[in-house]
Formats: sequence, C-alpha cells, structure tokens
Amino acid sequence: MKTLSAVPDNAEFDVVIIGAGINGAGLFRELALQGVKTLILDRSDICTGASCAPSRLIHGGIKYLETGEFKLVAQSTLERNLLLRNAPHFVRPLPTVLPIRTWLGGIVTSFRRFLNLGGKMTDRGALVLEVGLQIYDFLGRRARVMPRHSLSLSQKTRREWPHMAKDVVATAQYYDAAITQPERLGYECVQDALETAPNCEAVTYVVPETFQSGQLVLRDVLTDEVKTVKARVLVNAGGAWIDQINTILGNPTKYIGGTKGSHLLLKHDDLLRELKGRMVYFGTPDGRICLAYPFFGHVLVGSTDIRIDDPDKAVCTDEEQDYMLRMLADLFPGFHIGSEQVTYRYSGVRPLPATNAADPSAISRDHIVHEDRLGATPVLSLVGGKWTTFRGLGEEVADRVLALLGHPRSTSTQELAIGGGRGFPDADQHTAYLDRFASSFGLPRPRASVLLDRYGTLARKIAGFCQEAADAPLRTLPSYTRRELMFIAENELVRRLSDVLYRRTTIALSGAMTPAVVLEVANIIGGTLGWDEREAARQAQDAWREGQQRHNLQGEFPLSAETPEILKA
Repeated sequence: MKTLSAVPDNAEFDVVIIGAGINGAGLFRELALQGVKTLILDRSDICTGASCAPSRLIHGGIKYLETGEFKLVAQSTLERNLLLRNAPHFVRPLPTVLPIRTWLGGIVTSFRRFLNLGGKMTDRGALVLEVGLQIYDFLGRRARVMPRHSLSLSQKTRREWPHMAKDVVATAQYYDAAITQPERLGYECVQDALETAPNCEAVTYVVPETFQSGQLVLRDVLTDEVKTVKARVLVNAGGAWIDQINTILGNPTKYIGGTKGSHLLLKHDDLLRELKGRMVYFGTPDGRICLAYPFFGHVLVGSTDIRIDDPDKAVCTDEEQDYMLRMLADLFPGFHIGSEQVTYRYSGVRPLPATNAADPSAISRDHIVHEDRLGATPVLSLVGGKWTTFRGLGEEVADRVLALLGHPRSTSTQELAIGGGRGFPDADQHTAYLDRFASSFGLPRPRASVLLDRYGTLARKIAGFCQEAADAPLRTLPSYTRRELMFIAENELVRRLSDVLYRRTTIALSGAMTPAVVLEVANIIGGTLGWDEREAARQAQDAWREGQQRHNLQGEFPLSAETPEILKA
C-alpha cells in the first residue's frame, strides 16, 4: 500500500501527472521508460472514471468514417493491432456483425455527414456499409492480425440469427477486439513504470490543493496528510475533471464538454448462445449505435451518449436502461428482454472537447493537447482520446514533454508488451504453456487456466505467492483463494476494498458480488493491510453502498461500522 507519506516533502520531479486514468497511466509508462523522474497521482484509484466505464472495445472506430476522420481510424486500427500483440492476455479478437435492413439506405445522409453538413444516420444500407468496410480494411492494414470483412445474405443471416428481426436482409461481419479487464491493464501500465524506474512514484487518493512558483501542494484524502512537491512540467490527465483541476492550479479553462455513456450487463443465456462469441453492432431509429456481446457469461449492452455537466453525478438511469433494452428487443424480437435480466450497470463521462454541436455523436473522438503556462511551468491538458489509442497519445505527449525537458527519447513502446502480456503464449502455444504452468506449480489445470486468464503471465508470481503458505478457496466465491487476494492487497497499490472488488478483480463486474462475498473479501484485505475490525466493516459497507448507488446492486447490507463482529462469522 503506497501512500503520500512515501513521497519525500519538497521532492523534485521532472513531471507530475494529475490523473491516473488510462491516458495518464499510459503517459506515466512512456516517461518512466525514458528515464524521466515522474509522479502520477489520482484523487481515487488507478483507472477509475471513464477509464473503467468503456464499452470494453479496442476498436478502429468504423463509425468515424462517416465524419471523414480517416486519420483517427488509421491510428485506431494500428493501435488496436498493436494491443492485440502487446496485451494479448486481455485484448482479444471480436467478430463483429452489422445487421443490414436495406440495400441503398443512408447514401445521401452519409455524404452530408462526410461533408460536415449534419444529419443522423438512421439507416446504414448494404452499399454504404460495404464501402465503409472496404475503407476500414484498407486503413487497418498496418500490423494486421485479423481477417477482412465478409457479407452474408438473407438465407445465411436467417440461419445464423434465427431470433433477429425479420426486416434484417443481410449481415456484414468484420473484426475488432474486446478488452476483458481495462482496469487491470491500466494498473499494469503504472506497475511497469514503477518496476522500470525506481525514481518514479504513484500515489492514489491524493488531490492537488494549490500550485505556485513550481510548487504543488498535495493532500491525501484518506489521511489528510499534506506534502509539497516541485515539478518542471505539469500534465493534467484528469479526464472529465480537467477544467476543475486547472481551476485549482490557478488556470481556469473550459476545455471539456463531456458526454455520459452507460452500459448494462444482462443474464440472458439464450441471447448469449445466439451471439456465439460475436458482437452485434447496430443502428437505432434515433441515429445512435448500440452494441451487445458476450462478457463473463453475461451480455454487455451499450451505450448512450448524453451531455452532462457534473461528472460526479454520472450514473446509468432507469431511462437509459429502458432505452438500451428497448433497442436490443427491437433487434431480437424473438427473445424476451427485460429489466429483471440486468445484473449490473455502469456509466462514465467521455472527456470530449467543449463544442456547440447539437448531436453528441458528431463530436470528434480524437484528442487535443492544450499547452498553457503557470509562470515558467508548462501545463499540458489532455482532452479527448479513446481507450484504444492511449499508447499513441502517450507517445505523442511524451515527445512534447521530452522536448520541454531537453531529454532524448531512448526507447519506443510500439512493440513493447504490457504487464502480463509479456511472454504470453499465442494460440498455437497456449495448450503447452498452460500444461507447463500447471505442472510447475502443482495446480489443477482448470485453476491454472483461470489464473492465466485473470493475470496473464503475471499468474506465475501469484501462483508462487499462493504456495508460500497455506491457502484455501473463499467460502463465498471459490474461484478465488485467500492468498490470491492477499497478493493483490500487498503488491498492487490497493488502499480501499473497492479497489479490489471493482478494479483489480472482476468480482463486481462479473455479477459475483454479494454481501457475503464483500464481507469475506473485506476480512482478507483488512487483515493484509492492517485494518481493525471497525475499519474493515466501514470499507465493506462503503463498497456495497457504491454498488447500490452506481451499479444498481440490490439487497441490504447486514453490517454497519457499529457492528463489526459480523466480520468474524
């Protein structure tokens, strides 16, 4: 557990990054690898905010072709292909199916949008999609690792999708990718940096208080400890909170015009079987694009795109849930789809640039880097960007920072694996690797497979740790063991129980989080981090309340901070 107390007072850093979402974490890794002494901090945990609330796609952004953003699509497809190689433990190919309802629909509107004349794409016909997919394949040719697109006509579509709406006349299939655990990949970027550069520091639950004459006053929100550090360059990677952070620093800005995106997880075995590992990516009558694909035994459904002023108030509302369920039911009238199937929901705010555009979907998803000055100190604000392109953005911003510092670049991250992606076996080697891993640590093969899926090649460290003392499966969640969670608490910058339940693991997201699970995990994490029973009880209650307020978890929690003895049960 790393706290602000680990940072010496008046410590001097080349760069301080405010915000440990994926853009900040990616930049931290870039700078650390160049030998730049860097501090990264966040008011919460690593990879919170929008970074833990995406559609969990690593994609080229085929819809951006409609607005002529060819450069963004080319960069996104390249970064997608690189992540498939550099983070294969979490990033995997995702066959994506586009339902087609007409042959010639959308031609006029697509030309208008391409020329920035406005209009909503309520119909994307076969001709428009075929042209778009040809361009998409061409732009994604660099470092290609997946097949090109294909088209299926009515007979094959009916065979493959028997419950799909009858007015779907054809389907097109192409390949993008999905990321199973973006939260962990963000953490691994930070951990890679810390292991590479011992002079770098990462602290969570820390906020900036003031900035003056190159000195940044920081406060730990959990302990109220205050420290001052010095920075030659400041980077504001605060996402939807960029303007609030700049105001605190003494540089008021209006860079952000965020939009809220919400998602659902459904328990729907029939739809899951029909999807067969594929995503459906479909237009709606109001011009939005929705999606549904298999995720941890559930169906992930998204998303909305709604303007919001206060990112702290971003939650998925009942109205958004009803909208997404209705759109999915319109595409699959052969299935019953209802709110009782929703097990989890989440929402985040995209840090898009401020604009007067009437249609949020028309706002560019490309990034902008604003450079301001506070006295002699450069302040770079990272606006926009996509999860997919975090490495490319980090590389670009690192080059600007290196120029400001007069520091040469010493290495490239383009071909550099991240965390548990190092040495991860490809499809041909996977079975042999898994057998060796299981044999080396005396693990049942199913257990070895679970660890490899969760942590990539870092599973070897965890398996070794689990062997150092007596271990046992959790009573309430046997797919995890006590020492597995102890390793996370000891080694992965954990400060709160929520860090483990919502970000270092998929316990919450996968639908496995119950009050009993929270209590048992609180006992383990609390024992590892030295919490007393009252603190463990408070953490458990806070974690469950977060689930109720932000993720629609149901049920009362049988514990308060005044009755911690339940933890002993």
